[in-house]
Amino acid sequence: MKIRELRPEETELLKDFLYEAIFIPEGVTPPERSIIELPELKLYYEDFGNGKADHCLVAEEDGCVVGAVWTRIMKDYGHVDDATPSFAISLYKEYRGRGFGTRLMREMLELLHKNGYTRASLAVQKANYAVRMYEKVGFHTIDQNEEEYIMVYDEA
Repeated sequence: MKIRELRPEETELLKDFLYEAIFIPEGVTPPERSIIELPELKLYYEDFGNGKADHCLVAEEDGCVVGAVWTRIMKDYGHVDDATPSFAISLYKEYRGRGFGTRLMREMLELLHKNGYTRASLAVQKANYAVRMYEKVGFHTIDQNEEEYIMVYDEA
């Protein structure tokens, strides 16, 4: 697996990975793909690349992009303040559980550090198996509601 920066002509891929990032509990019917057009989800990809904290790394396997992690400062579910980039990450199902996500997360944290960010945030459904991965790379829970944890990574 190769990790590289998203190319400007590939920004449409963020829509695919945003849809893939939606946590679907066992036995629940996935939402229509059009859900990514809702205003609260469009902010993850609309005009991506124009913000100072807009960064995206992709995982490539055999010349195909199979996963992405991206950050931006936005008022999303994981928003903690206007100086902290929020994370989004997803992999196609067949590439999950193979360490790709952990590698993407670590490399993005390194990239953020190089760009002067010492903190990052995310929101994750409590039932999502990815909670353990986020903890493993250094995120910790700072808040929660009925369904989600709000997690933050603070550089030590």
